Amino acid sequence: MILSVLTFLPLLSALLIVLLPTAWQQRYKYITLLTTLVQVIISIYIYLNFADNQAGVTREQGFQFVEHRSWIGLDLGSLGRLQIDYFMGLDGLSMPFMLLTSVIMFVAALSSWEITRNLKGYFALFLLLDTAVIGVFGALDFFLFYIFYELMLLPLYFLIGMWGGVRREYAAIKFFLYTLFGSVFMLLVMIGLYFSVNDPVTGNHTFNILQMMNPNNYTDGALFSQIANQQLFGIPARLLAFIILFIAFAIKVPIVPLHTWLPDAHVEAPTPVSIILAGILLKVGGYGIMRICFGIFPDAAIHSAWWLGLIGVVSILYGALNALAQTDLKRLIAYSSVSHMGFVLLGVASVTAEGASGAMMQMVSHGFLSAMLFFLVGVLYNRVHNREIANFRGLALIMPQYTVFIMIAFFASLGLPGFSAFIAEVFSLIGAFNSQSINGLLPRWMAVGGSVGILLGAAYFLWTLQRMFFGQTRLWGGEEWRTQLTDVSVREKLALVPMAALALVLGVFPSLVFDKINTSVLEFVNHVLNK
Repeated sequence: MILSVLTFLPLLSALLIVLLPTAWQQRYKYITLLTTLVQVIISIYIYLNFADNQAGVTREQGFQFVEHRSWIGLDLGSLGRLQIDYFMGLDGLSMPFMLLTSVIMFVAALSSWEITRNLKGYFALFLLLDTAVIGVFGALDFFLFYIFYELMLLPLYFLIGMWGGVRREYAAIKFFLYTLFGSVFMLLVMIGLYFSVNDPVTGNHTFNILQMMNPNNYTDGALFSQIANQQLFGIPARLLAFIILFIAFAIKVPIVPLHTWLPDAHVEAPTPVSIILAGILLKVGGYGIMRICFGIFPDAAIHSAWWLGLIGVVSILYGALNALAQTDLKRLIAYSSVSHMGFVLLGVASVTAEGASGAMMQMVSHGFLSAMLFFLVGVLYNRVHNREIANFRGLALIMPQYTVFIMIAFFASLGLPGFSAFIAEVFSLIGAFNSQSINGLLPRWMAVGGSVGILLGAAYFLWTLQRMFFGQTRLWGGEEWRTQLTDVSVREKLALVPMAALALVLGVFPSLVFDKINTSVLEFVNHVLNK
C-alpha cells in the first residue's frame, strides 16, 4: 500500500490544486512543497526498511513492498484472456531511484518559487509528472510501466512549451517527437512480448515483466520465443526487439547520436524542469535499459555488449568535448550530462558486478549533482537573466556563499576523490577494464577512453570556474548587475545544502547505496550471463 501512496499522492494534490479557486494560487506552491516533503519522508521510510539481503521479507521473486492486484481482464475467446495487473514492487535496482526522485522533486518544488505565470496549470502538471516518474520506477507490469512512461511526456511537453524560454515551442516539440518515436515502437515490442509469454499459473498471455524475464515462460514458435529462431527483416527477432527498446530508452539517457534534444530542452526549460530532466528523466532511460532491455533480452544484450560499450565511450568523449566548446553555462552542464551518462552505459555493457554497481551509483550521484548544478545556474539567471560565461568575472568577491556551492558541485561532478561521482566513475571503469578477463565482452581500451573523459571533465569545469569566479570582478551589466547579484537566500540554501551533503556522504560512505543494491546487482549480472 505504501508504494501506491507514494505514487498517487502527487496526483491527488494535483486534483486539489485544479479544484481550488484561482484566488488561492499562492497556496499552490505550499501544497506542492508539502506533497514532495511527505514523499521524501515516505521514501526515507522505504529506504530504512528495505532489507539488504532480502531475507524474511514478504516479496515476490526478490521484490519488496509488493502490491499485486488484477486490474483489467477481458475474455478474448479462443485467444484466451487479456490480463493486465496492477503490479508494483521494489528491488535494489529501483529503490534508490524512489528516494532520488522524491529528493529531486522537493528541490524542484523549492526552485518553482520563481514561477509567476499560470500557477494552477504549472503545479498541476508538475505533480502529474511526479506521479508518472514514481510509477515508472515501481511498475512491474509492462502495460502499467508503459502507461506511466508515456504519462511523463505530456506534462513535460507543456512545462517546457509554456514556461520555457524564447525558443520553448521548438524545444518542446523536438523533445516530444524524439520521445514519441521511441515509445511507438516500444508499444509494438510490448504487444509481441505479450503474445510470446504465458503465465505459468493461469496459462494466459501476460504483461508481467518478471515472467518475461523467465525463459521457461515463452511459447514455442512465438515471435520472441527463447527457442524458435524467428527472423524479421533478416535480423533475429529478439535482437531486433532489443535494439528497438534500447533506442527508446537511449533517447531518454540520452546517448550520442540521440542526444540532440537535450541541450535545447535544457536551455529553454525553466530551472525546475531542467532539474527534473537531468536529475530524474535521464535515469528513467538508464533504469529501462537495465530492467527491460537487459532483463528481458539478455541474449541480445550479450550479443550487443561491444557496441553498447563503444557508444558509451563515444558519449563520454563527445559530451565532454562539446562541453568544452560551450559559452552558455546551462548548455555546458547539459553536455556534461551526456558525458556522465556515458559511464552508465559503459558500466552496464561490461556485465560485471563492479560495472553495474558503478552504473547505479553514477545514476544516483549524477541525479542530485546535476540537479544542484542546474539549480545554481537558475539562481544566477533569476537575478540577471543571463547565463553567458564570458559576461561574468570575479563572482567569488560578491557572491562568496554561492561560489562555495558551485565549487562543491564542480569538484564533485569532475570526479574528485571524496565525492560520490569518483566512486561511481571508478567502479564503472573497473568493470569495463575487468570485463575482458571476466566475460570477454569489452576490450580494455574502452576503459582507457572513459578515463580520458574524466580528464576532459576536469578541464571544462575548472576552466569555467576560473573564468567566472576568480580574478577582479567584471560584469557585463556593470553596477546594475552588481546590485542584483545577491548571495544565496535561505530558501536556496535549503535546497543546496542537502545535495552538497549527499555528494560528500556518498563519497565517503558509498555503502549507503552499495549495501542496498548489491543483491539485485549480482542477480542482474548472473541473469544476463546465464541467459
